[in-house]
Amino acid sequence: MSRFDIVSPEGLRVDGRRPPELRRLSCRTGVFAQADGSAYIEQGNTKCLVAVYGPREPSKRLLTEKGPTINVEYNVASFSSGERKTKMRKDRRLMEIASVIKQTFEPIICYGQNVASRSEIDVNIQILQLDGGALHAAINATTLAMIDAGVPMRDFVCACSAGWYKDTALLDLNHLEESADVPTLTVGLLPKSGKVTLLSLESRLHLDKFQSVLELASQGCERMRDELDSTIRKATQELAKTAL
Repeated sequence: MSRFDIVSPEGLRVDGRRPPELRRLSCRTGVFAQADGSAYIEQGNTKCLVAVYGPREPSKRLLTEKGPTINVEYNVASFSSGERKTKMRKDRRLMEIASVIKQTFEPIICYGQNVASRSEIDVNIQILQLDGGALHAAINATTLAMIDAGVPMRDFVCACSAGWYKDTALLDLNHLEESADVPTLTVGLLPKSGKVTLLSLESRLHLDKFQSVLELASQGCERMRDELDSTIRKATQELAKTAL
């Protein structure tokens, strides 16, 4: 396999995975004591930490808002990758991602339970190490942190990416694959209803390939849901043991 091949003739990717395989995933909740909820995810070599503060009484400027307001701050550590971008371009991109995450989560919060119709939630997202899939890692970690904070949601928000290279759909792209001009689709899914809450496409993807990529990314979301659910169950069991 040459250094420019994303998939070898034997069907292996650069990191040894088959096209429909996820990267190694590790999740934890309750990692930041100062926050109301927190979570840490490692997906391959991408590492993401999320802290949630709230729900709380809104600031005066938000008193006229209907429904809970989420304030999202998304940052990438300067040492997280070898990329160098202009500060203006980087800041604009970070704000775009923060807005996407805000729009993804606000509609699924169940206010009227533990959350007042006018309340405020702060979400602080830090990408500590970047090796592809930062958006979907951030969304999955935010889901865990929201649950850890006791924020009631209609469903998990599970996210995953997929792309198309030559004649093959690839699941959960790493940085090398994203950098090789592989069209990348990030999907956010509510598993119970099957509703797609997020579609974010990087680069152009031919329409006749779109459905295959969407289906593979959605399958990845379903598998993510199992991992997130397992993490929450383990955390709940550990909490129950400490309460005895």
